[in-house]
Amino acid sequence: MARAGHRAVIAIAGSSGLIGSALTAALRATDHRVLRIVRRTPANSEELHWNPANGEFDAEALAGVDAVVNLCGVNVGQRRWSGAFKQSLRDSRIEPTEVLATAVADAGVATLINASAVGYYGNTRDRVVDENQRAGSGFLAQLCEDWEAATLPAQYGGARVVLARTGLVLAPAGGALRRMRPLFAVGLGARLGSGRQYMSWISLEDEVRALLFAISHSSLSGPVNLTGPAPVTNAEFTTAFGSAVNRPTPLMLPGFAARTALGEFADEGLLTGQRAIPAALERAGFEFHHNTIGEALGYATARRDHD
Repeated sequence: MARAGHRAVIAIAGSSGLIGSALTAALRATDHRVLRIVRRTPANSEELHWNPANGEFDAEALAGVDAVVNLCGVNVGQRRWSGAFKQSLRDSRIEPTEVLATAVADAGVATLINASAVGYYGNTRDRVVDENQRAGSGFLAQLCEDWEAATLPAQYGGARVVLARTGLVLAPAGGALRRMRPLFAVGLGARLGSGRQYMSWISLEDEVRALLFAISHSSLSGPVNLTGPAPVTNAEFTTAFGSAVNRPTPLMLPGFAARTALGEFADEGLLTGQRAIPAALERAGFEFHHNTIGEALGYATARRDHD
């Protein structure tokens, strides 16, 4: 992406989250300039102000920016799904993406990397899916489809747009493992329902590396699955996580109990899943550091043990 002798400038929306923080650190470590797109008053020249709820973002602020990375979005598992919360999931993704995509087009930014999720595919059961698969059914699939469609202004404006469909991110600190680890650490880790539903996962390290790869490889565009090469069933994940923290995992949480506790999210986010593979990344030459669930969980849990 960057020309020889040119220090690339990357603007990031959602830079304070788990992935955004790690990506910002990785970019700065490789001498890229990072501009953080923030909703509050900017604290310094490395921050750009926007107000997506009002459609406010000055495209001129993106002058000289090589790529914009949009990681905005309320966590889908943050709370039980009510009508209001589901609307907040849409509002935190679709309108901000439209605002950014329009600014990218108006400013002539070459690249937009936009977050999405493997929830796009709906429940694939044991069927392997890659980026050529159409959207599935359900709230999450529709959310992802509309989220990705919000990038169209950038595409029409001539930008290279990468739709980064991320799976479950396994991190040493934060993310889903932060909520799960205390249970697994005391032997209360449990298979969910039948345990046959697939989980597409990726280590945080490989997630960041894949985003850096997408930024720098101009041949990569369109939907790109940011998932490890070997998705696993929930039962396999549960066993592997137990092994990583040296605890048995004999328990099972019945589907009805998960539904009682979490409602609709249990059906779409826990008891069903996607068997998505990173075909586009691998075709472009990306190599994972963590190829198996055991390697990824070993990375995530070992790092925590030394905190």
